[in-house]
Amino acid sequence: MCLGIPAKILEITDGPLPSARLDIAGQERTCCLAYLPEAQVGDYVLIQNGFAMSIMDTASALESLATIEEFNLIQRDL
Repeated sequence: MCLGIPAKILEITDGPLPSARLDIAGQERTCCLAYLPEAQVGDYVLIQNGFAMSIMDTASALESLATIEEFNLIQRDL
């Protein structure tokens, strides 16, 4: 089973395969935005296997992150 993780877009880099720098529970990561060319800085996106799969509303993203953290699937950086 694969778990999608909500992440906030901090920066977008254009190119043949556009990418984004993300904040995932306080950790910075990158992902490919090829499936979501309409994504913008500040959007929350659902990440799976290094790709942004869908744009999420803020409330749903924060609720999902809280639940994921509650079950210790990811931990926030201190």
